[in-house]
Amino acid sequence: MRALTVEPGRAGSLTVTEVPEPVVGPDELLVEGLALGVCGTDREIVRGEYGWAPPGKERLVLGHESLGRVRTAPPGSGFHAGDLVAGVVRRPDPVPCGACGHGEFDMCRNGRYTERGIKELDGFGSELWSVEPAYAVRLDPRLADIGMLMEPTTVVAKAWEQVDRIGARSWFEPRRVLVTGAGPIGLLAALLGMQRGLDVHVLDRVTEGPKPGLVEALGATYHHAPADDVAARLEPDVVIEATGAGQVVFDVMAHTAAYGIVCLTGVSAAGRRLPVDAGGINRELVLENDVVVGSVNANLRHYRQAADILAKADIEWLAGLITRRVPLDRAAEAIETNEDVKVVITLDENG
Repeated sequence: MRALTVEPGRAGSLTVTEVPEPVVGPDELLVEGLALGVCGTDREIVRGEYGWAPPGKERLVLGHESLGRVRTAPPGSGFHAGDLVAGVVRRPDPVPCGACGHGEFDMCRNGRYTERGIKELDGFGSELWSVEPAYAVRLDPRLADIGMLMEPTTVVAKAWEQVDRIGARSWFEPRRVLVTGAGPIGLLAALLGMQRGLDVHVLDRVTEGPKPGLVEALGATYHHAPADDVAARLEPDVVIEATGAGQVVFDVMAHTAAYGIVCLTGVSAAGRRLPVDAGGINRELVLENDVVVGSVNANLRHYRQAADILAKADIEWLAGLITRRVPLDRAAEAIETNEDVKVVITLDENG
C-alpha cells in the first residue's frame, strides 16, 4: 500500500512509499484512510527540524490529523465496519508518570510519551492503518468530508477546558473573548466561543482571502489592526492566542480585563528577542489576578468533546476551513505554504 513517509532529521526526504499493509492484532481496528490534515508540525518534520522514526526504522509514516473508515473491528470493541473514526495522536509513556497514569497523557511530565506521525509511532498517512479501540473516536457520519478537523478541534477543546478550570478558582462568567490568529486553531477556537454564547472577536493581519468571511459567517467580529490597539479597546476576559508571535503574545497579556485569562496555543520560534517591560507585566498579573497558561495536545476526553463540537457545528462553515485538497501522489504540494486555511491530503482513490 502507499504511505506518506519522511526520514526525520533530513530535509527533502518526503515521498510516497510502498509499505507493507498493517498487521492487525486481534484487538485492533483496521481502518481505511480517507484523508489527512496538514499543519505546521508536519511542515517542521518535512523540513528536518522535528520528528522521530519508530525504533529500528529510518522512516516515519507522516500524519496525525486523521480521518478513516473502519474496515474490520473486533467483537465487543464498540466499533463496526463502516464507522467513521479519527485516531488519537498521543500515547502515554510506559513508566508511566503520574499524569499518564491518570489518563492525562497530554500533560506527560517526563517526556517519554509517543505520538502517531510525530514521535516514534507511524502516523495515519497511509491507505490503511490500524488502531486500538481505546485510541479511536467515532465521528458523526455527516463529517465524512471534514472529519480530519477533529485533531485541531481537540487542541481547542483542551484550551477551553484549561480556561474553565482556571476560571473556576473563583466566580467566573466571561463575556468577551479575543482569538489571535485566524488559522484552523484560531477559527475553531472562535467556533467554540460562539457555541458558548460569548462575544467573539478574531484578530489576524490579513484583509483578503477566506479568513474575514469565515469569521463573519460564524457571527464573530474580525479585526486586522495591531494587536495592542485591538486588545486595549476590547479588554477581553479571555484570550486564545494561536499565532505564536511573541509581540502579539505580550500585547494581549497587557490588555485583558481584570482576572483575565490568556491561553497560549501557538508555538513561538526560539531566538527572537523583544524589549519587554517585565516589571509592568508582573505588576499587571499580580494586581489583577491575571493568568497566562500554555496548552498543547489532547487526551481522550478532549477527543470526545471535539466530536461533540463538530457534530453541533454548521457543516458548510466547517467545509469552508478546507481551502485546498490534494491527492496522496501530490502530497508535496500540501506542504507548501500559501494563503490556505487548511490543506487536506486525500488518501482514498475517490477523494
